[in-house]
Amino acid sequence: MKLLSREFYKNEDVVFLAKQLLGKHIISHAGGYKTSGIIVETEAYRAPDDKASHAYGNKKTNRTKTMFEKPGTAYIYLVYGFHHLFNVVTAPEDVAHAVLVRAVEPLEGIDKMFERRNRISPGFDLTNGPGKWTQAFGITTDLNSLDLSAMDSLIQIFDPGVNIPDDKIIAGPRVGIDYAEEWMDKPWRFRIKGSKWTGK
Repeated sequence: MKLLSREFYKNEDVVFLAKQLLGKHIISHAGGYKTSGIIVETEAYRAPDDKASHAYGNKKTNRTKTMFEKPGTAYIYLVYGFHHLFNVVTAPEDVAHAVLVRAVEPLEGIDKMFERRNRISPGFDLTNGPGKWTQAFGITTDLNSLDLSAMDSLIQIFDPGVNIPDDKIIAGPRVGIDYAEEWMDKPWRFRIKGSKWTGK
């Protein structure tokens, strides 16, 4: 498999990249344990005009400043005080586009995922949500601003050589953005058709 390069993430079409990330393999070495899986669900966020984006209006704060960093940077933030959500910063530096990884199909380190999720029985809800899979992979805000394209990064995304065609992708509105007004219904949530690991 080939590690995705900074050039891959530099593309300014964040909607295109959100679909391109489907089927890619994400690997975490957080906490000294290897866990990996297939990205099966994503959402695109396009600053500065997208009212659902944290960087709407090019707003730069202590939290959002990561979104303005180099393409291929990890943007990880906390919601509800305990869910750590993982995003990939895309487009050239200072253009704050990002792709939220919403769900992952587990491949390696499943026993560790069970331990981290306090699970004793199998089920698709192990990693079928943006806060679930990051917990399973040991990903927290401590890893914010990681360079995903670096060979020694604790989180990396690899291309297994498989592209998901458009007719195998379900597009729909993004989740939990009722405040985004006319941007609320943009069909920028993408799921691999038939995957049991995507969110409801």
